[in-house]
Formats: sequence, structure tokens, C-alpha cells
Amino acid sequence: MKISKEILEFGYKNLTTAKAMAQLYEENFKTVSKYVHATSRGHEVIQTALGMQLLPQDYAFPYYRDDAMLLSIGMKPYDLMLQLLAKKDDPFSGGRTYYSHPSLKDDDKPKIPHQSSATGMQAIPATGVALAISLRESGDLLTGITDLTAEQKAAFGAGSSEIPSRAGNSDSIVICSLGDASVTEGEIAEAFQMAALKQLPILYLVQDNGWDISANAAETRAQNAAEYAAGFHGIEAISIDGTDFEESYNTLNEVIEKIRKERRPFLVHAKVPLLNHHTSGVRMEFYRDDLEEARSRDPYPRMRQLLLDNGFSEQEVDGYDAFAKAESKKALEQAMTMPDPEPSDLYTHDFAPTPITEEKGERSPEGADKVVMVDCALFAIEELMRKHPECLLYGQDVGGRLGGVFREAATLAQKFGDNRVFNTPIQEAFIVGSTVGMSAAGLKPIVEVQFADYIWPGLNQLFTEVSRSNYLSNGKWPVSMVLRVPIGAYGSGGPYHSSSMESVVSNIRGLKIAYPSNGADLKGLMKAAYYDPNPVVIFEHKGLYWSKVKGTKGATSVEPSEDYVLPFGKAWVLQEIWKKEEEETVSIITYGMGVHWAMNAAEELGLQDRVEVVDLRTLHPLDYETVFASVKKCGKCLVVTEEPSDNSFSRALQGRIQEECFKYIDAPVMVIGSENMPAIPLNSVLEQTMIPSTEKVKVKIEEILNY
Repeated sequence: MKISKEILEFGYKNLTTAKAMAQLYEENFKTVSKYVHATSRGHEVIQTALGMQLLPQDYAFPYYRDDAMLLSIGMKPYDLMLQLLAKKDDPFSGGRTYYSHPSLKDDDKPKIPHQSSATGMQAIPATGVALAISLRESGDLLTGITDLTAEQKAAFGAGSSEIPSRAGNSDSIVICSLGDASVTEGEIAEAFQMAALKQLPILYLVQDNGWDISANAAETRAQNAAEYAAGFHGIEAISIDGTDFEESYNTLNEVIEKIRKERRPFLVHAKVPLLNHHTSGVRMEFYRDDLEEARSRDPYPRMRQLLLDNGFSEQEVDGYDAFAKAESKKALEQAMTMPDPEPSDLYTHDFAPTPITEEKGERSPEGADKVVMVDCALFAIEELMRKHPECLLYGQDVGGRLGGVFREAATLAQKFGDNRVFNTPIQEAFIVGSTVGMSAAGLKPIVEVQFADYIWPGLNQLFTEVSRSNYLSNGKWPVSMVLRVPIGAYGSGGPYHSSSMESVVSNIRGLKIAYPSNGADLKGLMKAAYYDPNPVVIFEHKGLYWSKVKGTKGATSVEPSEDYVLPFGKAWVLQEIWKKEEEETVSIITYGMGVHWAMNAAEELGLQDRVEVVDLRTLHPLDYETVFASVKKCGKCLVVTEEPSDNSFSRALQGRIQEECFKYIDAPVMVIGSENMPAIPLNSVLEQTMIPSTEKVKVKIEEILNY
């Protein structure tokens, strides 16, 4: 395709602006290198050729070297320099994250959800957006839905085509930009697998400069990205010279048009030189022995000659260069005068405001059936899916054949279709991280990690992408998702199906965490979690699902009404006592299975009038007010957990209680948890020796009362 002079002019201006910025940063290195940055020097052509073809309905996931791409979609040097200097008015993050780490929600530009510095991590959220777009286009999100307006139907792929989808127009695509070194990451394979399997409208652009930091391709990669992607049947992979503007623009134009029309994934592998430092903190002269060869492939003189060959005069081209240098210098000078964030800015956007702040609806409707805990969750999700077409449920084995290994999704696929309730591969990282993209495209996913023991591959996405999105995007991109995690020891599950790991997850800031002890709480918290715009993890104890464990009948509940919601951060004093002066009393602070051990222990000891039991319900936010009030009233405190207690959530809670209530307590705050061993053994005798029990809690209660 013959490229017009207008396109050539725009492309050259964009390239020379990015180049001028990189040179300016070097000239002012001592000033601008306070915060680490990378630039696109050597990559400008392929980035420009891509960015200038994107539309406002598209989603883009650039990586940390993509400043030329950002310029080509309409950002100004001044915008980027505000982030370079971590200024208050940084349009992406308000001074919270590095240069060229964009998050953007402008109406006239492609949408850019937050993403981290972790190389390759953006591939899963990006593929999640593409999956969301594909699902919306299928029109099947209305399965099982009634009483929607025409506009609501149109927003989910049905009805009048004149009403645009919230995910964008029907030809929306997703761009995921990657460095070649990141393609060796395992999470890239998970993203490619789903893109190929589901035939998603996504382009993976791999910019191959042959280097990680100091390790090069020859020592770290068995094949290039195109050769690797060719192994995923259904992804078309193409290699090009990313320094050739004509080849780059025309190839990307053809690929993008195919994705818009044919709705299938592509990978474009662009070979480029790295002409600047890996980052400002890792200088190329420290280790590079190929700089002369790399400079021989500089895209700048090549594109300059392209303009001269297409009717531009040297005076015109020199003018573009001069303007780019002057504009960049002016932008940097202006950005340097702008204010830094205020100390108070630190405390904004950790969470988006939730509409659920009060308990509402009927917790125990008259005449309602008493149901087991797992059914309370099942019915809550069914009610949500029947009401909200954006509600999805996916994970391993939750589809129609099985309905979950605990039957926690039974019948849902049959009622709402295979596009709203579906199985995923064994990909915990994708299950967790795809929710970032799903949420960004207007869907509200409920996902499941099959056992708590299997959450570890998903922690990278949970920590790096999910939990930080709202904070690091300065409030633009909260991730609205619910992650269900069956947890705890039950029925000799052994070392890979019995673990407790709430301490790890509770150390990830930016998540809300529930750990209910009964079905009514689970249903109310599930509803609150769905309507919360923030990411929520719900731990659901397997031993409480059907109340088959001795002493857990209290986990069954009269099923609450459909409109019942229970706000996070509201503990429940489910066994309350009066303050006593003449007798020793103890407050037990606990959650999950610990609630039942505590209640049973108090009953068997005949001490219901001297033991107060506080069910936390949620681990974050945690209702410290209720906890402290109970401890101060009782004078003694025992924290009961199923986790091994060393270095744990319960130990942190113990310390906080000790600090806040020291003047009111008559004994050290004590903790009982599992034995501090590496894993829960399979043998039932060893399992029971490992974990707490009613009998063990009884002993601890007597110990603290007699202290």
C-alpha cells in the first residue's frame, strides 16, 4: 500500500519527537534521573506505526519502553514528562509510578488499563479484555436474563446496533505490547493459550531488540517470539523489520484490519535495535559490545530518507526536527516547575468507594428453608447472574459437566449458558489476572481457584496487577472482581488440598478479604462483594460447606432474602456476655472454622456466660472497634485461627490488640492455631494433631482464664 504524505509526516514528527525527548533526558541526566526511566530510542518506528492506527474504542497495553506509542495516540511530551518527574499532575498515576507506565481513560484515545513493570504481566489482563469483548459480541450474555431495557440488551450484544456497547464498537481490538525477553515468561504462555483457544481479537506486538538487561537472546531464548507463537495453533505470527516504516505501517494495517473483521489473534514480531540504555539506571556502556552494529540500524536516518524520497524537502524535515527539540525542551522546563504531590495524596484511591455500607434485607425470612453454606453461595450467584448480564463465573471445572468440585456452581451453566459459566484451563494466573481486563471492559467476573493450595501461581497477578490497579491508576481503573477460594483442612485432604494461607493474601494491600463462618454471612458478603467496585477475595472453608464436620451445624442458615447484603468490616459478637467484675472473662477473636471451635468449647465447658465470641467475618477491612470493645470489656483475649500461627495474620492481630488494649487486659493476649509444620499430612491422626479442635481450644480457654 502506498503510504500518503500525511501519514509519513505524522510518523516522522512522532519519531523525531520521541528521539528528541530521549536526547534531552541524556543532556539533563542529573535532573531527570532521580526516578528511573526507559525510552523508545531504536523502537520509535514500530511503536509509531502501531499507535497511529488505534481507535478510541480499542484497548492498549503498552510496556515501559513505549513512549513513542503514547505520543502517537495523542499524548504530549509534557504529559509524559509530568510522569517522568513524578509530579502531582502526572495524568497517568499522579506521581505514583514510573515513566511510560500509562493508565488512560480519555474518550478520544484508546483505553489503557493500569499495568505493572513486571515484564509480560500485562499479557493476561490484555487477553482478559479481548475475552470480554468476544463474549459481549457473542450476544450470549443475556442467557437467563429477564426484564432488561433495549439499551441494556444492546450493551450486551443484542438489540439495536445503534446503541454502542460499553466495551466499544463491534470492531474493538486489543493491543498488547511486549519486549522479546518477556515472551519466555510462563504467564505469556497462558495468555497465548487462551487467545488461540477462544480466537480473541488481540494483537501481541513483540519488540525484539535482542536484550534482556545484560543477558542477550542467544543465551536466554531458544527461539524468537514468532517461532514460539507458531506453536499455538490459531495464532498467526509474522516477523518484520521494525525499523522500516513502510513495512511496519503496512503490515500492521493489514493485521489490524484482519483482527477487526475476522476476530482472531495475531503476533507481530518486530526486529529493532536498542539505541539507548536499558533504563537510566543501567547504562548501555557498562556491558554492550554491539553498539556500533545497533546504531547501523537506527530507524531515524532511514525514515528521514523516506521523507526525502517522497517529496519532502530537507528544509521541511529539518524544521520537523527543530520543532521537536524545541517542544521537548519547553515541555521539560514547564514540567519541572510543576508541584510534587502533597503528603496527603498518599492516602487516596487505595479503594474505590463502595455503595454497600449497611446491612440491608432480611437475614432470616419467615418460612425460608434452612440450607447448607455452599448452597447459600450458589443461590447468591444465581440471583446475581439472573439480574446482571455482566456477571460471569469461570474457573477450573465450574462448567456444566461438573458444576465445581464442591458442587458450588451446580446447575449454573445449564441456566446461564456456556459463555457465562465456563471452564478454564489449569491456569491460576490467567483466572486471577484476566479479571483486570474483564473489569476494564465492563464485565464483573466471579472466579474460582479450586483449592487455596493452588492460589500460588495466581499471586503474581493478584499482587502485581489486581490489587494495585486503582491506586496506581489514580482511581481510574478499579478492578471489580470476586475471587472464591475454598480453604482449610477437611476430610484428610492432605498437603495439597488443606492449607490455610490467609496471612499471605492479607498482606496484599488493595484487596478486600472475607472469611465467613456460616451460610447467611457468605450470601450477604457475596452480594456485597459483587457490588463493590474493588477486588474481593472470599475464603470459603470446605469443612463448613455441608456441615458434615462434627460441631459445625451452626454453619447452616435460613437462606437470606435476595436483597440481603452484609457490608465488609462489620464483625459479629455472636456470643455476647455482660461485663463481670467478680469472674474472669475472655474474648475470643476468630473467623471461619475457628468460630465453631470457640462456640463448641465454651458450651462444653459450660462457660457461655464468661466467653464472648467475636466472628470477624472479614479480614480486611477488619472491625477493630468491635474487637477492642470486646477485649476491653472481658479483660482477657484469645485469638483462634486454623493457620499455623508463627509470622501470621493472627500474630499481627494479637500484637495490635496487645498494643491498643494493654491498659485493660489482665493476661497476655494468646493465640491458638495449627502446629507450625510445613504442610498438613494426609493421615487423619497426623491431620488432627496438626490443626486446632474444640478440645484444644477448651484447654486454651482454661489456661487463659486461670492466668
